[in-house]
Amino acid sequence: MSQYLTGPFAGWSIRGNYLVSPDGDRMTPERLVGLAWRGKMELRLAGYASRRKAEASKAIAGRRQMVKVVVVDLGDFRERHFGKSAG
Repeated sequence: MSQYLTGPFAGWSIRGNYLVSPDGDRMTPERLVGLAWRGKMELRLAGYASRRKAEASKAIAGRRQMVKVVVVDLGDFRERHFGKSAG
């Protein structure tokens, strides 16, 4: 018996003990558990307790203002702002 999924899993189906992709790739429950575990460990290594916290920090990072970096020769800066006597 085959069950077809809807929503974001449209095209995927459950056939016996497998989750089958639209391309025909079969995934066992053990494989899905392994993928979830790996995702959790990658977040942990990145310093996040959960996926939600990681997504929240990305949203905050996207709202931060950009920093403009200006490189100025120190001698020119001193001369312009303090005159010849400062150098």
